Amino acid sequence: MSIARPTLRRRTAGALSLSLAVAGVTAAGVAPAQAADPVDVQILATNDFHGRISANGAEAGAAVLAGAVQQLRAENPNTVFAAAGDLIGASTFDSFIQHDKPTIDALNAAGLDVSAVGNHELDQGYDDLMNRVLAPYDADTNPYGGAQWQYVAANLKLRATGDDAVPASWIKDFGDVQVGFVGAVTEELGALVSPSGIADLEVRSIVETTNAEADALKAEGADVVVLLVHDGATTTECATMPTAGNAFASIVNDVSPEVDAIVSGHTHLAYDCAFPVDEWAGQAVTERPVVSAGQYGTNLNQLEYSVDPDSGEVQGVTTGILALSGNYPAAPEVTEIVADAVAEGDVLGAEPLGQIGGELDRAQRWGVDPDTGEDVLVENRGGESTLGNLVAEVQRWATETPEAGGAQIAFMNPGGLRADLVGSGDGEFPRTVTYKQAATVQPFANTLVNMQLTGAQIKSVLEQQWQRDATGKVPSRPFLRLGVSAGFEYTYDPARPEGDRITGMWLDDEPIGTDTSYSVTVNSFLSTGGDNFRAFADGTGARDTGKIDLSAFVDYMATFAADSALQVDPAQHAVGVSFPADAPDAYAPGDTVTFDVSSWAMTGSADVTDAELTVSLDGAELGTAAVDSTVGSDVFDEVGTASVQVTLPARAPAGTTALTLTGAATGTEITVPIEVTEPAKAQPTITVDAPATVIAWFQRPRLDVTVESPDGTPTGKVTAVIKQRPVDSDRLDRRGEARLRVGPFSPGTVEVEVRYSGDDATEAATVTQQIKVKSLWDVIFGGFRH
Repeated sequence: MSIARPTLRRRTAGALSLSLAVAGVTAAGVAPAQAADPVDVQILATNDFHGRISANGAEAGAAVLAGAVQQLRAENPNTVFAAAGDLIGASTFDSFIQHDKPTIDALNAAGLDVSAVGNHELDQGYDDLMNRVLAPYDADTNPYGGAQWQYVAANLKLRATGDDAVPASWIKDFGDVQVGFVGAVTEELGALVSPSGIADLEVRSIVETTNAEADALKAEGADVVVLLVHDGATTTECATMPTAGNAFASIVNDVSPEVDAIVSGHTHLAYDCAFPVDEWAGQAVTERPVVSAGQYGTNLNQLEYSVDPDSGEVQGVTTGILALSGNYPAAPEVTEIVADAVAEGDVLGAEPLGQIGGELDRAQRWGVDPDTGEDVLVENRGGESTLGNLVAEVQRWATETPEAGGAQIAFMNPGGLRADLVGSGDGEFPRTVTYKQAATVQPFANTLVNMQLTGAQIKSVLEQQWQRDATGKVPSRPFLRLGVSAGFEYTYDPARPEGDRITGMWLDDEPIGTDTSYSVTVNSFLSTGGDNFRAFADGTGARDTGKIDLSAFVDYMATFAADSALQVDPAQHAVGVSFPADAPDAYAPGDTVTFDVSSWAMTGSADVTDAELTVSLDGAELGTAAVDSTVGSDVFDEVGTASVQVTLPARAPAGTTALTLTGAATGTEITVPIEVTEPAKAQPTITVDAPATVIAWFQRPRLDVTVESPDGTPTGKVTAVIKQRPVDSDRLDRRGEARLRVGPFSPGTVEVEVRYSGDDATEAATVTQQIKVKSLWDVIFGGFRH
């Protein structure tokens, strides 16, 4: 990309004016000076290197990265090698196991000049950055430090004083041209690292602090100002960046026109864009470069400025993305650094921990390859995973003893898992897992913290999977699915309002009590509210067990995977259940129950899925529903959808009951509570057959009663009642028949009520039978004639 424009601010020729005045000579009498040749300044930039010191396909490795910088610097000595943060932390094993010392040494050798602070630079806290990473190397007192580049962050301040936590900016002086660099770290920092590690720091507005520092740099004489910001776009589509409505859009739109370029990172995408800046109106070209090199040393951003050394005007700028692998030589001294690190890593990491019976994957979704721009399956931190659930279970197991807290439940943040666990080789399972592989999965060395949380607080934790930062904004990752330990399950309704989506929680099949306290273990990052899970910080009795997450995994493998392979548990712990808006509060027996299911499927490349789920009630199958496990691009955990429609049996038990959903292949089992009303009782028909409806006063007539019901033969009894007084009763036989005797009566007409008492399935009912009773006179003289 080629952009030609002069800068808005002009350099003043103060020294020349002063010398003329002293000599008493006017400017008009001086011969015009020859215009100086423009100075070409080159900025090479990387971001999100994450200790990828070894070459790995598209990842060129530290030696080639250094070789590329050295070659390009030799071609133009006016070069700055800069970065947008996350150079260390979340590194591959060979660097991680040596506290990123190989990465520090490699970047020193590559001549890195300046970098923004990234969130991973603060994984171990501010004190570690200042007193280990940036402190001079010493074999005895600081064997893992010695970074020689300058870290900058204008928006990172000391909370107590407001002073800069690291320098806000840095200037490279090329003699006639000065290039200034402003640094900034993502405003989400408090959610991305352990809050306790940055308790002394305050993160301020990127835009406001950048604009103030850019003004200061221009006042100091900088001709070009570059923002190095550890924040970035969520897409490689340039056109959508300014309108995305997120923090990076604000940076693109609102950073001062004194900033000549924005070099970004954090989102691991490669892009080379430029956007108009209104205050540059009237200039030749009015667009500012906004670039990122992707991730892991795959590329370098190259920005080449042509600057008039007299006026400080930028006469043009060309930008591009340089792919490194196969295009540049490896720097010999860095090749040696990497080889030594790999050799040491091989020794430290070769120890076998045990075997696994299948691949343990992180969740994935369709996304954009940061290097090629093609649609590929990428990690999805919003999805439940077999790996996340296993690590949570490991941490519960490691702290289940009374002295460690007696953990009942554990949670694991998906961002703490940096690779899938696939074992050695590519043959059939079982495969061996080495220490190096386990450390690559969990490189942060967090300790395990045990605390007490009530059921209500656990619900709050789960609600916070739908993310809000401390200011209430939705961050760049709007949803993070926690891994959960064995025995803990929950349902949620994605259609419900934010903060009220969790609909049920169970531990070992028992409902979680709102006021009941539970022993919960998380890593030290989560324990103080990391990843915006602030409800963990409200736990009581929190104590650091001193157990390291990686060490816990090593111990777990020794216990459960040394003699036989550890098997993969494909069961979901979180399932979405959403009833339609017009669903009744309660169902009657015989009603149809309809709802949608989501999050029934894991999405890893080797994960088992169900073709259908079964719905049962009290062990009796009511029906099945097909499951669609198609993986999409959504960051939310909704893969594995089904539409359930079942009919309740006529004799479904009244009250709160539960439908059970099961998957045969995965073993997923979840309950869906519903309310069932008392079944509607059938209306019986009572037939009374009186052989004689005209009787003498001394007779006791017989009433033959038959009760019929549409739901089958009724049970219970029938009673003859005269003037509210029972006179006879009989229980129905198996044909629904009974026989009653009434009388004798006084002469006249008698009304006999035949009452059926009803049973579990049949309503009560009453019929009236009239009987005419003759007097003695009528009997003697009139017989029984009517």
